[in-house]
Amino acid sequence: MIPTPPPRSPRRRAVARLVPTLVLALVASGALVATAAPAAAPTPAKAAAPAKANTPVPAGPGALRNNPDRDQPINYSADTGDVNYQTKVGALTGNVVITQGSLTIRADRISFKQNTDNTLAVTAFGNPVTFRQKRPGTDEWFEGYAQRAEYDGAKELLELFDNALLRRGQDEIRSNYISYNAATELFKAEGRAATQPVPDSPGTRVRGVFQPRSDALPGKGSKDAPAKGSAPAPSTPPALKSAPELGALPPAAK
Repeated sequence: MIPTPPPRSPRRRAVARLVPTLVLALVASGALVATAAPAAAPTPAKAAAPAKANTPVPAGPGALRNNPDRDQPINYSADTGDVNYQTKVGALTGNVVITQGSLTIRADRISFKQNTDNTLAVTAFGNPVTFRQKRPGTDEWFEGYAQRAEYDGAKELLELFDNALLRRGQDEIRSNYISYNAATELFKAEGRAATQPVPDSPGTRVRGVFQPRSDALPGKGSKDAPAKGSAPAPSTPPALKSAPELGALPPAAK
């Protein structure tokens, strides 16, 4: 015979009815907090792909080249000189020679300064002033001769005054004023009168010589023309003329 549990007293029945209400009240007030299951460990983020290195874009037409001369020290010599090492400004007289990398300037008298980008700014006087510099990325040189020269290395601009001669490779031009921008490889010449009498002056004329292009095709009917259907022979660049002795102006073009 299964024993029958004794009946609950009225007091116990009241407590049983009150427990659910009390639990709800504790949860609502925050006094009773259920234990939550442990959170899953965060998934480690994937390592970011390394950034691609930026490839330098070559300078376009008209942009200044990365001339290696400006990274070289500036050397100078003269019979007498007055140089301020704080301002990087100087005045030299007598057999003046200034070099920086491939750049060489010779004159009787020079005022110069070092620009903030380590290039030169020069005003030179001589009989004549001679200027010589290698064209970046080539085996050619450009040379200038005049009674006065202004050079701004920051702009790569050379100006020649009075009995001026500019030679680039085998091409040359003469006038009493010539400007040449080495960054754009453009020159300008003006047939102006000389500011002082100079022997063999070109006067108010502009004269020049362009040598034949080495890549020019032979003329029609020429015996040197390649046979039809055959590959053209590779062109051979002309040999460069040796530079004239610095300090002596070449004879005037006829």
